[in-house]
Amino acid sequence: MADQDDVFDVIVIGAGPAGEMAAARVVRGGLTAAVVEERLAGGECAYYACIPSKALLRPVDLAGEVSRMPGLELRGPIDAAAVLARRDETVSHLDDGGQVSWIANLPATFVRGRGRLAGPLQVEVTMPDGGVRALRARHAVVIATGSDPFIPDVPGLREARPWTNREATSVQQVPKRLAVLGGGAVACEMSQALQGLGAHETTMLVRGDRLLTRMEPFTGDLLEKSFRESGIEIRFGRSPARVERPIPGGPVTVHADDGSQVEADELLVGLGRRLSVGDIGLETVGLRTHGPIEVDASMRATGVPDGWLYAVGDVNGRNLLTHMGKYQARICGDVISARAGGLPDDLPALRDIADERGAPQVIFTDPQICVVGRTESAARAEGFAVRAVEYDMGAVTGAYLQADPYIGRAKAVVDEDRRVLLGVTFAGPGVVDLLHGATIAVTSEIPLDRLWHAVPAFPTVSEIWLRLLEEYGL
Repeated sequence: MADQDDVFDVIVIGAGPAGEMAAARVVRGGLTAAVVEERLAGGECAYYACIPSKALLRPVDLAGEVSRMPGLELRGPIDAAAVLARRDETVSHLDDGGQVSWIANLPATFVRGRGRLAGPLQVEVTMPDGGVRALRARHAVVIATGSDPFIPDVPGLREARPWTNREATSVQQVPKRLAVLGGGAVACEMSQALQGLGAHETTMLVRGDRLLTRMEPFTGDLLEKSFRESGIEIRFGRSPARVERPIPGGPVTVHADDGSQVEADELLVGLGRRLSVGDIGLETVGLRTHGPIEVDASMRATGVPDGWLYAVGDVNGRNLLTHMGKYQARICGDVISARAGGLPDDLPALRDIADERGAPQVIFTDPQICVVGRTESAARAEGFAVRAVEYDMGAVTGAYLQADPYIGRAKAVVDEDRRVLLGVTFAGPGVVDLLHGATIAVTSEIPLDRLWHAVPAFPTVSEIWLRLLEEYGL
């Protein structure tokens, strides 16, 4: 039985961006909250993913921009030590004191330890000293434990102590030779970042036949061209058969399934994520201990009686993206507050729409890849009446003025029955600033006849919108 001091309206397990946001929203709604975290408050994104990776990529991106502008030239290589020092600042030198203070100032109670469900509305926390603290929630428990890097069962791989995104983004000494497994977001971003900072012999082993297989094909094609021009070697159709590292910290050899080998100083595994649901007590409330926690549009777990359990962020499997986890947490927190106050919790504003229509995503490489909504193939597979239009972004005046050459492409996927956008993809230098306009158009389902009246300024890259609509026939 929990002590009276350990009873809260809401308990959040996980202090990553989604967990922190859920706590903030319920506190804003007048409820008390406890936030439980075993590792660093702020989560993967703040210390080992989004923030440090972008700090490492930005200088490489700028170097690319300079190389494409006549009259400018780099005077020397990127100062890797300076970049790593700034990276350390962006992650607060792996000190979460600021985040813990932020949680306390909500105000909410921060509890350091490993949290597990122990039955309905019950949470047990194993403290750093080994003791166990029992917490009880009056209204709700929110699971926000995120995900961990996935390491496949390849002989010798785990014993070789490979890098994941965590080691890659917190690197202190950039290796000269880097082997990379995978062709998705982490593999692409960190291959380019580390190659630009000194890993000049970078080799990617990609199981498929192109990079970024979940996105429009031209995105992977443009990225492949950029990678090869910078010196990154890509071997498609290759998977690791076994890995050898006889001396800890020494060279590592990847034996591919075609008999070829790659020897490197470090090996980075970028093969996706595994949801962190295996040891959080789901079995105590009748849920399976693998796979996503199934939720409804309010983030309420569908398999738990009385509707007291919620799951936000990676653990519900909807979208493994920080901004989407925070979005889900805002919905979740407001639903919990509404229910606790006796208000209806089925208002349109308290329903997940963005995940249904397609989350925005950016690959911060050079060129940048920006996507929102469905690809053409995904839209067709879902049965939509689809028409897709593409345009060479380098033919837009604003793009030509930004870089010479400007190499990029844009694509819009249209639902012909309703004449609204189902998805938009941009690939090119600096296209990240175009993404939110596309997100508004896709999520709000703005009719194309009305979108045509949103006039882009001249001469900007945003004119790509006008070109796409003209290609469609408006």
